[in-house]
Amino acid sequence: MINLFLIFLIIGAGITSQTRANEIKYDKERGKYLFNISGCKNCHTQKKDGNKLPAGGVRIKTPFGIFYGSNITPDKEFGIGDWRDMDFLNALKKGISPTGNHYFPVFPYNSYTQLTNRDILDIKSYIFSLPPVAIKNIKHELKFPKLMRKATYFWKLLFFKERDFEYVNQKSPNWNRGAYLVRAVAHCGECHSPRNIFGGIKNYKSLSGNMTGLHNLSAPNITPDIATGIGKWTKSEFIDFLQSGMLPNGDFTGGKMAEVIDNFSVLKRKDTKAITDYILSLKPRKGNIGG
Repeated sequence: MINLFLIFLIIGAGITSQTRANEIKYDKERGKYLFNISGCKNCHTQKKDGNKLPAGGVRIKTPFGIFYGSNITPDKEFGIGDWRDMDFLNALKKGISPTGNHYFPVFPYNSYTQLTNRDILDIKSYIFSLPPVAIKNIKHELKFPKLMRKATYFWKLLFFKERDFEYVNQKSPNWNRGAYLVRAVAHCGECHSPRNIFGGIKNYKSLSGNMTGLHNLSAPNITPDIATGIGKWTKSEFIDFLQSGMLPNGDFTGGKMAEVIDNFSVLKRKDTKAITDYILSLKPRKGNIGG
């Protein structure tokens, strides 16, 4: 009788666990929203022939050589179709591939590490809802490929720290939302912050501009410094910029920033306001002229 009771108990526990597992449903529409504003398509979607799927092939020029965005469609041979949830979390939170290799920091896991697990897996849910594309990844063209692959481990020891987003209780929920969007989701600091000779971000000059960024393009100072940043911009001017790319002088931004503005076109009004409130609250930092 006792043995029979134990059997029923074990079976019941198994059913309960399975039910709980089935209750975890990720939101692919929410994931699509995050996918867009995080700029995933900019590095993973080759625009040739009108392709709109993240099958890789985007050429990314850096001081260390040329990288090519990888295929992140759910194709099981050439994409990420075999990735489990933990593989996806490890890639974005730790910068580690399913085979245990360290990703080059051109993949902005240094910012994505602050994403919540829920947001990461919602993004995965959206990506896995897309059609698989059987396109092989292009090999990176690096100046010192073997050395750089080995050096990535040590680079991460110096310049990468796995961390969660730190909520500041003294600030409003709106401010914290803006900080999360800027620091983690949109990873603005990856382009708008100066770097040292090893490619590490100079955190003490965060968002103060970068004259030698990706594609050898400059990114302006977006702190509210009067002389070199956006200190003269009003809140409404910054909101207009995020929504349309229009600058205070009536001109429109171009180049890679135009792609970012295209991503931001889906921003909800409350998120646009949150980003604006956060950016304009930052400590002004002297940097490269660009405001």
